[in-house]
Amino acid sequence: MLNVSDLACSRGERRLFANVGFSLAPGEWLHVQGENGAGKTSLMRLLVGLSPADAGTILWRNEPTPSAEFRRDMIYLGHHAAVKEDLTPLENLRLAAALDGIELDEHASMAALIRLGLRGREELPVRVLSAGQKRRVLLARLLTRPAVLWVLDEAFNALDVSAVKLLGELIGEHLAVGGMAVLTSHQPLPVPGGKALML
Repeated sequence: MLNVSDLACSRGERRLFANVGFSLAPGEWLHVQGENGAGKTSLMRLLVGLSPADAGTILWRNEPTPSAEFRRDMIYLGHHAAVKEDLTPLENLRLAAALDGIELDEHASMAALIRLGLRGREELPVRVLSAGQKRRVLLARLLTRPAVLWVLDEAFNALDVSAVKLLGELIGEHLAVGGMAVLTSHQPLPVPGGKALML
């Protein structure tokens, strides 16, 4: 369903990578590894249409990306905790849903935040939360934004042991119902189930 072929990317005069290709089908996930500066984040940005590739093709359901269908079917969470510091976790989830054109009720928002271990912090300004808790607010979007393809750049950063395990379980549940994921991480990923591919 996601097919990438002959992808190339440069930053300035430096070629980060070339001839990158892979395919993902329902229930499969790709673990993108590499040293700092190897081009992992650049690859993720190419995949979701935030940066142009030097060469190559990215197809979603056999159509070039980015398309309206691809944007509906995909969620991208970058390695920075992209949350509004002055808003509460609940307000952040509602804002993200509104920007995606999705109606999100308070019950669904609360359930997502509780699942991510943020019970009792739903109404606090995000600025008073720890780095790991801010990351959990961002990750709660995975439970409130319907998407077939999860593109997660360093999603395990700043998470404690229990949160790492929880995120692995969420990804495993997503794969079990036919979802797909592309993940970058410097560490082994505790993702149960699904078929793992490496790049």
